[in-house]
Amino acid sequence: MNSLSYLASSTFIHRKGSFLLLFLSDFKILKWFSKKEGIGLCASRFSSLLGMEKNTNNFCQNLQTLWGQQYVYKIHTKTQKINKASKEIRTCQAVEIDEFSAYSRPSSRKGLVVANAKEDKKEREDKKNKVERKGKTRKKVLNIHCCLLIVMVFIVFFSPVSRIQACSGRFVNPVTDICWSCLFPISIGPIKVSGGGREDTENPYQIPCVCPRAPYFGIPVGFWEPARLVDVTRVPFCMVSMGGLKMGNSFINYGIHGANGERRTQNSFYQVHWYVYPVIYWLELLVDFLCLEAQSFDVAYLTEFDPLWNADELSFILNPEAVLFGNPIAQAACAADCAAATAGFPLNPLFWCGGCQGSLYPFTGNNAAHNGGVQSSLLMVQRMIAKLHRELLLLGTSGITNAEICQKYPLPIIKKSQYKTQMTYPRPTTRGPMACNPLGRTEVIWGTGREFPYKGEDFGYLIWRKRNCCAL
Repeated sequence: MNSLSYLASSTFIHRKGSFLLLFLSDFKILKWFSKKEGIGLCASRFSSLLGMEKNTNNFCQNLQTLWGQQYVYKIHTKTQKINKASKEIRTCQAVEIDEFSAYSRPSSRKGLVVANAKEDKKEREDKKNKVERKGKTRKKVLNIHCCLLIVMVFIVFFSPVSRIQACSGRFVNPVTDICWSCLFPISIGPIKVSGGGREDTENPYQIPCVCPRAPYFGIPVGFWEPARLVDVTRVPFCMVSMGGLKMGNSFINYGIHGANGERRTQNSFYQVHWYVYPVIYWLELLVDFLCLEAQSFDVAYLTEFDPLWNADELSFILNPEAVLFGNPIAQAACAADCAAATAGFPLNPLFWCGGCQGSLYPFTGNNAAHNGGVQSSLLMVQRMIAKLHRELLLLGTSGITNAEICQKYPLPIIKKSQYKTQMTYPRPTTRGPMACNPLGRTEVIWGTGREFPYKGEDFGYLIWRKRNCCAL
């Protein structure tokens, strides 16, 4: 066969290592023949279809000669493929001449046509089955993609991680969102100038007051001052009292509410932001009053940067006395503190109690007894105040002695009767006898409807602080 001699010449490689160009068509022909079951059958079929029965006998001989003449380098990719094909050719033995001639007869041609038709039919069926398998595979892939799409939609709209963008809030309007009647009662010495129907602590009774520094002599004055703002939020870096401004993204310590094991109670975690907010000084309601705190608005504390707020074990460094109050007897005493705070002011000697909201220890954002957003947020406010007092970032501002009214003094243990809280977000409490409440007072009476989904799950509070001072 002329094509075989051309094939042999094109794939011949010299013994010394120089080789000619290997044509792609020659390699495809060699690969096609090498993959068949019998070289004799393949050669006969090929020669029968092309009408080359005379050259059938020389077909295998030329292939054997081709295999015996080539020397290849294993480094070259195409020569490696030729090596593999040559190995398959070598295993193929020459078939006897009568078998070739048997296939070349006219009667065997008909059988070959029938056999080819059956093989074509089988190939069509295989192709059909292959198409069906591809269709099933595509359906499976589509089902998987649909499931993944549903999962992504669930993650985006329903998972806790997706709510990391749900930061809501509102700027505090000093006219409509503040209960200005909570400024009262105002007292001069032991005499109340204006009561306003609000609870008040004990005031100094001596007139005049004497101080070791300026103004040296003066009149003792007492009033309630709106001094601080507090955010209690589930979303880290969500500034509720600054209009819902998002200062950053964080997946760590994200507020989660859920059941704890088999217990019926729930647990929760909140972040707290502390603002300096001397609104009386801004509005100049009391002009030239030396007792006012002359400061500007400031973000003073963010618990996201405080590792002690996130872990109960680390907070033991700040409050080691917590081991003394983690028992049923100490916690049972908090019932008396709850009753006292609901009737008037909390009991200062029970400094480990948060009244009706729970225990003040540890000073962290974890609440193991979550009974609602209002209850948990009020407990977080009390813990934050107690924590800042322990860190000496908050000082005492009320009292009856000259040492307590002449200047602020360190107070490492919280004086609970010194503070009142007023909700400013999501629904501000601006009127009524329970617009501003002492620490620990029950929220059951006034807290109904103050928490609602989406925009009502984070809270803002205004801290009213009792101020006794010696004024001119």
